[in-house]
Amino acid sequence: MVATGHALRESYYPADQSERILDTTVGGILRDAASAAPDQPALIGGHPDPDERRRWSYAELMEDSESCARALLGRFSPGERVAVWAPNIPEWEVLEFGAALAGLVLVTVNPAYMPSELKYVLEQSEAAGIFLVSEFRGNSMAQSLEAVHGELPGLRETVTFEDFDVFLASGAGSEPLPEVSPEDPAQIQYTSGTTGFPKGALLHHRGLTNNARMTLGRFDLEPGEVYVNPFPLFHTAGCGAGALGCVSHHLAHVPVLAFTPGLMLDLVEAERAAALAGVSTVLIALTEDPGFDTRDLSAVRVALSGGALVAPELVKRIEDGLGVRFSIIYGQTESSPVITQGRPDDSFDDRAGTVGRPLPQTEVRIVDPETGETVPCGVVGELCTRGYLVMHGYYKMPDATAAAIDADGWLRTGDLASMDDRGYCRIEGRLKDMIIRGGENIFPREIEQRLFTHEAVGDVSVVGIPDERWGEQVCAFVRPAPGATPQKAELDAYVRAHLSAYKAPRIWVFVEELPMTPSGKVQKFVLRERFVAGALPPA
Repeated sequence: MVATGHALRESYYPADQSERILDTTVGGILRDAASAAPDQPALIGGHPDPDERRRWSYAELMEDSESCARALLGRFSPGERVAVWAPNIPEWEVLEFGAALAGLVLVTVNPAYMPSELKYVLEQSEAAGIFLVSEFRGNSMAQSLEAVHGELPGLRETVTFEDFDVFLASGAGSEPLPEVSPEDPAQIQYTSGTTGFPKGALLHHRGLTNNARMTLGRFDLEPGEVYVNPFPLFHTAGCGAGALGCVSHHLAHVPVLAFTPGLMLDLVEAERAAALAGVSTVLIALTEDPGFDTRDLSAVRVALSGGALVAPELVKRIEDGLGVRFSIIYGQTESSPVITQGRPDDSFDDRAGTVGRPLPQTEVRIVDPETGETVPCGVVGELCTRGYLVMHGYYKMPDATAAAIDADGWLRTGDLASMDDRGYCRIEGRLKDMIIRGGENIFPREIEQRLFTHEAVGDVSVVGIPDERWGEQVCAFVRPAPGATPQKAELDAYVRAHLSAYKAPRIWVFVEELPMTPSGKVQKFVLRERFVAGALPPA
């Protein structure tokens, strides 16, 4: 229930005032942690080779971050944008704190980008500098940068992480650090692009730090415990909720260099991690790995997922396999990122079937996408949020910002959701992903969750395919479970046994893998385009 103790009459959840919004900055929370727990483990490199796993205490992380800030101020002025183009190396986090202490805006870049994508982000963000690794997973990043550098006259400085220690030593020890305000911009995070080209969300210190503190605060983790983080650092779940949440609660943060099930399980076991985290595709891969049942994962107390469909069956699989409680989060880059979150002490139905209630100090309402009116409880509409967590806007995109944030400060998420009379929310999918077949509104998430419970289905994505007669047809793209060979007729009968016949997919496509964004979200528009082009034939 909300603070009034009464059931909600409509899908509006007022801001819960049980926790305060603190006037914090990214650099400030590190300074506080280094003062309170200087010798506590702060950062551990998640490298496959144990001998390569560098370690920092909070005092050491503070020292390196201040050195980084001073070296940055020798090259850039507060307010300028500096890009980071690297996988989850620990130096990424040192740069994150160093840029924050220097009053710079960190531009996070996907390490899988090709030259044209890199050029777009660096040009659109007006980046004055870039920090990068020379190569990662066959992507020659140094060559890619060289190919576009001449078209980026504003890009003055290039530093490779191979020379990062030399860079840290280059700053003047007496260089004063600027005053940084909680309202100052901290990062430009580019949206993951599940439906098209990314936009740069300009996020502020207050939103990132408070959101991270509240998100990890739901787990009652103790100072000194370990959080192994497979979320990409170039997304808010990685460098925000993960890195900043750990600092807020004096935890040891282990960013996973590049996710594989074996490496993730190695790190969770070796570092005695207290929390297991990842998007559903990561958690599915872990449960399908033979090591999931043979490793010593007994230190894990809680599990966290979000960012994409989390099926109840997956929640049960994790909870039963590890004897832990699960929490599903929901949010997006533009909201720093978490909007709602389940609690580990919720009932199983709430933990597995909802995305919880809004975080403290977060208003949420569900509206009719056409009229903007708040809908009754239980009715599906677009989820909107308002509060400290909302971005300043899309960088240098006033029209896109005006379309996303209305005059009253409400952020339109573009996600379809419903809210019950207690404030618990269910996500039904993206507004643009809703399928309209013969005038019937069909929500892919409902079909996906049902199919995921079938033993022969490893993963699934349901997409609307253009159809001359019906407008759209329901198409299910299915990745079989390991060793399984699902049959079209069997899956069709399974859906029809549990859902209305009009929701049953008319088209079935079996695939070896689903196209993903780096943050683990299925790129439905890619599936649709490939099907229409004939690259993914139906079964």
